[in-house]
Amino acid sequence: MLAKEFKAIVLCVGFFVLPALSAQQATTATVAITVVDESGARVPHAQIRVVPAPDPAPKMETDNKGRLLLDLKPGGYGLFVQMLGFKTFASHVEVQTAKEVQTILVVLQVGRDVGVEVTEASPDVLLLRVYPYYDVLRLSIPDFKPLPHIRVSLHNSHTNANETYSGVRLADLFSKMGAPLGNELRGEALANYIVASGADGYKVVLALGEVDPAFHPGEVIVADAMDGKPLDAHSGPFKLVVTEDRRPARSVRNLVSLELKAVE
Repeated sequence: MLAKEFKAIVLCVGFFVLPALSAQQATTATVAITVVDESGARVPHAQIRVVPAPDPAPKMETDNKGRLLLDLKPGGYGLFVQMLGFKTFASHVEVQTAKEVQTILVVLQVGRDVGVEVTEASPDVLLLRVYPYYDVLRLSIPDFKPLPHIRVSLHNSHTNANETYSGVRLADLFSKMGAPLGNELRGEALANYIVASGADGYKVVLALGEVDPAFHPGEVIVADAMDGKPLDAHSGPFKLVVTEDRRPARSVRNLVSLELKAVE
């Protein structure tokens, strides 16, 4: 059972994604998404994402008239709209079975989204964010412990020793927050990357494709135990572990934050 805080975040900002799993009917309906600013003026070239994504997906941005037409299966979807100079729009939409075009009006507010600052972090709390779609998710040690764990083994060239870690796949953590993984990991999503930060300010970068086990053979986990014991104060309570690297330079000890971003 997921920790209470994990549940709260997913329910508050991700509740509109989960019902989308039921949208499995064979027929499709035409949906017209119109994006305007607070004055009512159309916003052209706004970036749009729906979860689950249509397959095949068209170019997901509004045209010169601030409009995008999509053919979607009836059911529930998460709708995200992003445009430079505006706050990210996130909502749940229900696509109905109908012959007429269903219109969805999106009103963008002027502003910007604020990223994760490592200064917000605590050594005992792991911060995650999928920019710009969700707020920060904070996982404490009790929150993290009941999540599904796997074991990975690797050779540490620094210590010349074999090590076995237990932890949670990075893909499993980010998939709960609507990251474009699995079938959605294609096209523009392949330009997404993860910044992992340690308490001492050490940072490493991984391509999103590296953390998806369906896309890449290696494992990337957030570990909380090594050789059957909780990580000590030198390495933990959380540590990023990457199995395919020849040198463990991207293993981040005292991991405090993980942020998914897109190349601009």
